[in-house]
Amino acid sequence: MKQIVLLLCALFSFNLSYSQNIDKIINAQEVERIETFLSSDRMQGRKTFTPYIDTAADFIAQEFKKCGLKYFDGLKSYTQPFAMMKSKLISASGNMDGKEVDPKEIIAMTTDSLVNFTQADGYTKIVLDSSVNLLKEVMSLIPANKKYLVIVNRFHANNFTRLKRFANQSFDHKAPLVFVLSDENPTSYHFEIHSLITSSPLANVVGVLPGKSKKDEFVIFSSHYDHLGVGKPDAKGDSIYNGANDDAAGTTAVIMLANYFGQLNNNERTLIFVTFTAEEIGGFGSQYFSKQIDADKTVAMFNLEMIGTNSKWGKNSAYITGFDKSDFGQILQKNLAGSDFKFEPDPYIKQNLFYRSDNATLAALGVPAHTISTSKMDSEPNYHKQSDEIETLDMNNMAQIIKAIAISSQSIVSGKDTPSRIEKLK
Repeated sequence: MKQIVLLLCALFSFNLSYSQNIDKIINAQEVERIETFLSSDRMQGRKTFTPYIDTAADFIAQEFKKCGLKYFDGLKSYTQPFAMMKSKLISASGNMDGKEVDPKEIIAMTTDSLVNFTQADGYTKIVLDSSVNLLKEVMSLIPANKKYLVIVNRFHANNFTRLKRFANQSFDHKAPLVFVLSDENPTSYHFEIHSLITSSPLANVVGVLPGKSKKDEFVIFSSHYDHLGVGKPDAKGDSIYNGANDDAAGTTAVIMLANYFGQLNNNERTLIFVTFTAEEIGGFGSQYFSKQIDADKTVAMFNLEMIGTNSKWGKNSAYITGFDKSDFGQILQKNLAGSDFKFEPDPYIKQNLFYRSDNATLAALGVPAHTISTSKMDSEPNYHKQSDEIETLDMNNMAQIIKAIAISSQSIVSGKDTPSRIEKLK
């Protein structure tokens, strides 16, 4: 009995020490410190291809250095540079079964300045009818890097316009991928598309905490650090899209989790902390990163997106996109048993959030890659507006969310739990 009492006392002492330790590292004051820098006016909205996003990247790299992270996969710094091919449409024309196609209903993703083809030129024709998830289908086509003519049913007209951001930022998709909005299924066709192709430098920011006994098994904590920059002034004269919630909040969480796990220093699996660039213009940072890591060795991905405001359920709650696609969420919730925090399934299914964030590319490759968020996507008042500023965030609740992620991920980080794989996109 005396031994049992001593053991219980030791466990109580450990849990108390653990709680006090996490509170010292993850708290509202630290949230505010990082958020204040990333979402300040001096960052000018952290737009891709501006000096301000470079300043943000330098700040994140400095934080990773303080956390004691290592460089990723042979890099000589925390930045992961790459070039993104930008495509500016000059002209587009086409006909299907002898009928002219409206140029506004043609989208080309390519790094070729001239795309000129007919049905005899080896293009695979795909017809996407009203029953499919358009964004999901596109995510499966991009990595294939094959010549496709994709006929998109007019049912998808609204989402079709979203594809234009991919067309303008063609990344490295060398084989032309042409989309046409139409209800037809042509047997003959001819398209000619002229584009101006340029190359622009970008960089993710990546740091690594090597694992102890399972170094070749990776757990990723990610966010995106870019936003929309500066635009026309709103009614209050504010022209800066500060992006405090989108996604300085997620980036703040990644930095704080890196610090927490770095100090804990007991991770059996290798932890990778990455903040992506160019999410707002097409998710190109995460697309590039996914090609630099072995998806088969990646056990889980915690993508953190807009966690600064209270969810539809109030405080101490967040939702997980693609909740039913793996047991990732169940594992997290199991590790929070006895706490007040609750992870919920994504309530905004019609928004296609699972395939709209930086988790999508690795999820398409079978990784249990999920986004954690609190943003009320049907009614978030400051989403993509100049009013997305630090004053609109709940620092205390945000700290609780980050703590919940830290605690709920422990069994995955330690190697005890391995989430089930997501079905790969064909």
